Amino acid sequence: MTDIGEAVGTTVEGGLFARALSRSSGPGAERTDGHFQETVCLNCGTPLIGAHCHDCGQAAHLHRTLGALGHDLMHGVLHLDGKAWRTLPLLAWRPGDLTRRYIHGERAKFVSPMALFLFSIFLMFAVFQAIGIDTPDGVETRNAITTEMAADLAKLRAERDRLRTQLAQAAKDSSRYRSIESRLSAVDEDLAVFQSAKTLVLDSENGAAITFADTGIAFFDRTLDKWRENPGLMLYKLQANSYKFSWLLIPLSLPFMWLLFFWKRGVRMYDHAIFVTYSIAFMSLLFVALSLLGTLGAPETVLVTGATAVPLIHLARHLKGTYGLSRRSAAWRLCALTVLIMIVIMLFLQILLVLGAF
Repeated sequence: MTDIGEAVGTTVEGGLFARALSRSSGPGAERTDGHFQETVCLNCGTPLIGAHCHDCGQAAHLHRTLGALGHDLMHGVLHLDGKAWRTLPLLAWRPGDLTRRYIHGERAKFVSPMALFLFSIFLMFAVFQAIGIDTPDGVETRNAITTEMAADLAKLRAERDRLRTQLAQAAKDSSRYRSIESRLSAVDEDLAVFQSAKTLVLDSENGAAITFADTGIAFFDRTLDKWRENPGLMLYKLQANSYKFSWLLIPLSLPFMWLLFFWKRGVRMYDHAIFVTYSIAFMSLLFVALSLLGTLGAPETVLVTGATAVPLIHLARHLKGTYGLSRRSAAWRLCALTVLIMIVIMLFLQILLVLGAF
């Protein structure tokens, strides 16, 4: 497994969660049922005059119970204290309104983009694991593939020789002759297919190796060697890194968003960051919903429509609402953005492949 890549990804992931979950506490008078009975803030010592300390902002009447810990966990990850139920409907139906209001300062009402992003990514990979969307098991290595193909080719040749012998011994006008001749024709067709595959996959001389053209760059050639020798492990590392480094999609997207609006006054990179983060969170939740619907047996037309039309419609509404665009302006930016999204995805995959080489 990769050490450097996983360490960096886990560190960043842990730091983001820690920031979302962090809460200070201090000593104070405690009742036997786990509830604090304080008259001053347990964090900074300021006398309390309400439900929160007016100096540091810590809530009063803290609980020292497992139930309070569970509440802190859910609150820290998704702020499940009413914010989620105000955020998710807006994210689904009026994403531009949500993003614009958050940018303009209405932040206490809604789940922060990063908290929602982290939760959606975590939920997506958890659901994928639960319903069996995973890296394939038993991916064959180079030697296993070549050995299997060589064995199949030998069996077909042996079958062809046996049928030719039987055909020579059978009477030409008999039904047995026609049956053997038909079977021999089918075997010859299979052999032709295998011969074509051999020229593409196997070494034409000894059939002992898959031929890949090296790049001449030592680092990339070492990466290719790892994919040749153990593709199953490399696929697993690719999946693990895609989860740990999913946050890279945000900084990768920002330069391309800037290209779409660099001449528009009043639009800052911060606005693009909020837009991108909320958008990725919605797409992750959408694919979670589609995956669950597919597991429950939803019609294929529903799944295909949900995976193609819904993201485009959502992006158009998100662009129009966030940046105050006209329909025509939102339409051409949507066309450009679909191309830019593919570029970002390709860059992200290239980074994951590089990380998997360590």
